[in-house]
Amino acid sequence: MPERVEEIPAVPAAAFKEARLATFPPHETAVWFQTSGTTLREAQGAPARSGRHELPTTQLYEAALLASFDRMMLADTLRQSQGDVRLRYLNLVPDPGENPHSSLGFMMEVVARERGDGAGGWYVHADRLEVERFVRDAARARDEGIAVCVATTAFALVALLDALRARGADLALPTGSRIMETGGFKGRTRVVTRAELYAEASERLGMPLKAIVAEYGMTELSSQYYDSFASRARIEPRVKVAPPWLRPIVVDGEGRPLPNGVVGAIRHVDLANRGSVIAIDTEDLGALVGSATGADEAGLVLLGRDEGAELRGCSLDAESLLARRG
Repeated sequence: MPERVEEIPAVPAAAFKEARLATFPPHETAVWFQTSGTTLREAQGAPARSGRHELPTTQLYEAALLASFDRMMLADTLRQSQGDVRLRYLNLVPDPGENPHSSLGFMMEVVARERGDGAGGWYVHADRLEVERFVRDAARARDEGIAVCVATTAFALVALLDALRARGADLALPTGSRIMETGGFKGRTRVVTRAELYAEASERLGMPLKAIVAEYGMTELSSQYYDSFASRARIEPRVKVAPPWLRPIVVDGEGRPLPNGVVGAIRHVDLANRGSVIAIDTEDLGALVGSATGADEAGLVLLGRDEGAELRGCSLDAESLLARRG
């Protein structure tokens, strides 16, 4: 029996592609989310693979995601009028009506339903970004003075900014608007740095840098990390913080925990994964930081993916927008 969180046996994230990992029988599955395919292997000619993260109920999943989103994305609005201030959600993420097994789409559907004003929308359909409709709806929110939350993958945001630049257009979203960006910056055909992306998004969408917040999650997890409040004052480096039931551990090649400030592979211990696997090893690299390492807030700094690891994630899925936009 493990006595410390570091002693909980971990399963590689790739194991979700090889077997059903669940603590309940298949007939009790209420919803399942599809894990990312092996984009790099597919590009090399091998068949793409994906796995499933199955849930027996969505109640715990929804409670976990809303608690974190409220704290990290909506703290200011929830302090106003006992939480009656609601944002309008303009989603540049998979539409759950078309992609029912996207965990990101499910997440934002729950957030928009529970925290939105009911007038938002979804702007990615069949791998196409509906730029004109997004611009029209964003302009309407601006004219109505309603702050918006743009939930977007990194490359969907790139595609939007490319389109606005081509039109010579700026949106100047209402005060209190924010962006929740999720996904990496390195794709198969184009590299975009966080500094470039956030600087242009701040300029073209009319919001301060601190209003652009990166979310970090995985389909295999039930919980998410967000940029810490202290580190939002700059573009890089940003520190990711987790809710109390999610613990990052950085390990070496043998799976042994590393001290703060030392780079290694990231292991997530997520107590909200009650129906599957609590501890998951990833190919993401990072380091734990805190006051002893000179950071302004304790948490996790992401440093990319292990060399040779598969390209994966919703950001790469959205990269096709760059080629198909039109």
